[in-house]
Amino acid sequence: MLVGLISDTHDNVDRIAEAVSVFNEKGVSLVIHAGDFTSPFSLKPFGDLKADFVGIYGNNDGDKLLLRDRSKGRIHRQPHKFTFADKRIIVMHEPDLVDDLAASGHFDLIVYGHTHRAEVQRIDDTLVVNPGEAGHWLYGKATVAVVDIGRMEADIIPL
Repeated sequence: MLVGLISDTHDNVDRIAEAVSVFNEKGVSLVIHAGDFTSPFSLKPFGDLKADFVGIYGNNDGDKLLLRDRSKGRIHRQPHKFTFADKRIIVMHEPDLVDDLAASGHFDLIVYGHTHRAEVQRIDDTLVVNPGEAGHWLYGKATVAVVDIGRMEADIIPL
């Protein structure tokens, strides 16, 4: 089973649409957004997504009420903890607590954003993934990630 990861889209609806196409082509079952949608209109391309969707607010998200409304309640305050396919997942925007959360042994997958730099690492038994910046505004390199939740392996995918 595959899970798509995206972060830091920052209103770039063209890149979001590309990411949705990648996720649909790969047949992901869930997409996790690690924050910084920015504006509610940027949710529009997610309407074409053929998977479930969950996200968290980032530090640049403005109208949180409208983001929550337009996402049908699928965007949450951070950190957001949930279980999917028997894996314990936590999503946050800033990476400040990544090492401590991984060391706790309470999570199988930690997803974060904010740095705009794609990264995949394993800390003990926890897979830690930053999918990078899908919006490409800061470094000019748009990326997302796909996690094979059964094998607990992740690939960074350029858009």
